Formats: sequence, structure tokens, C-alpha cells
Amino acid sequence: QVQLVESGGGLVQAGGSLRLSCAASGRTFSSDTMGWFRQAPGKEREFVAAITWSASTYYADSVKGRFTISRDNAKNTVYLQMNSLKPEDTAVYYCAVQRGGRGNYDYWGQGTQVTVSA
Repeated sequence: QVQLVESGGGLVQAGGSLRLSCAASGRTFSSDTMGWFRQAPGKEREFVAAITWSASTYYADSVKGRFTISRDNAKNTVYLQMNSLKPEDTAVYYCAVQRGGRGNYDYWGQGTQVTVSA
């Protein structure tokens, strides 16, 4: 059974930093793309960042230069370092797995709340 458990969310002032972690279990993820998504109140879920098995990274324009995604395959963990946070970054952040780096994201975590105060 695949499980994704996010942690590291919280309340931070604008300009601050947080580091999210997503611990994965239940399969070998080294060939998968790992991604972060977020959903703000009243809005659709949106893509934030992704990292492939070969460590290629992709970012939404809104977070480029501020967020960094990384992964540790030995620990089955993906991270999202978030710097220079803005109030508009407030959302529930979810990690997800795209099996083999293709198609839909098949597995999702339960999410972690990030709140950025002005």
C-alpha cells in the first residue's frame, strides 16, 4: 500500500521560509516523478514543482527562484524548500507520485497547511 506523508507546514511571516517533506512508502519510487501541488481556499489545485527520476526539475512560474524541489531516493523522501514566502503562497500543499514519470499523478498525500501572514 502506497503512502505519502507530508510534514513541515505551519504559520510563517511574509519573507520567511519553510521546508516541506514528503515521506513515501509502499513501492520503489526511484523511477517515478515526484511532485508538489497546492490548493488555496476557493481555488483549484495547482502544480507547484516536480522532480524526475534523473533529478530534472520543473516549477510553476509563480514560485520560480523562490522554491526548490529535491529528492533523496535512499530515504524515499521529496522536499520542497520555500523561501521568500508570500501571503499568496498560503494553501494546503500536497505531494504526489507520477509512476514512471508518465501520465497522471497516481498517489497523493493528505496535505500539509502552509499559512503566510502579511
